[in-house]
Amino acid sequence: MALSTSSVITLNINGEKRTLPVDHRTTLLDALREQLDLTGTKKGCDHGQCGACTVLLDGSRAVSCLQLAVAAEGREITTIEGVADGDRLHPVQQAFLDFDGYQCGYCTPGQICSAIAVIEEHAAGWPSAVTADIRPEAGAPALTTEEIRERMSGNLCRCGAYVSIVQAVARAAETEARRSAEAADGELTA
Repeated sequence: MALSTSSVITLNINGEKRTLPVDHRTTLLDALREQLDLTGTKKGCDHGQCGACTVLLDGSRAVSCLQLAVAAEGREITTIEGVADGDRLHPVQQAFLDFDGYQCGYCTPGQICSAIAVIEEHAAGWPSAVTADIRPEAGAPALTTEEIRERMSGNLCRCGAYVSIVQAVARAAETEARRSAEAADGELTA
């Protein structure tokens, strides 16, 4: 008996369920771009080394060129198309615009998805390879230029917009921290 090499799967992408037939070897990147017309996620190296195809899987960053579409079934997938809140840009998107954190723009969707995860990882107290004190009681390290560069190192920019990207991530992190503090204050006074 021959085994099937394809399946019909349902992916939860940007809050919407999408059902599609896929060959079991189809990457999430190819399913997004070629079958679902979500072309914001870019195909760069196709080897998981450049970060152009970065999406969020259950809130964590993942290079979609190394993720099989069938393995993403049942997970929450967020692409660049799902980052904004309607017409309101995500703070990371706004910071990239404000600081010119893009040149040609090809790597920008992956950079933005990674930056969103970086800010959340940092806020949760996750250390990086450059974090000096990794003891849990030390708390989150300061989000310095070195921390941002290390945490974003999986995303390459051929145009060299790194200085602006780091500034954009720092600004977006400040904005998110301020919003979180304001939300916490609002809950305390309610």
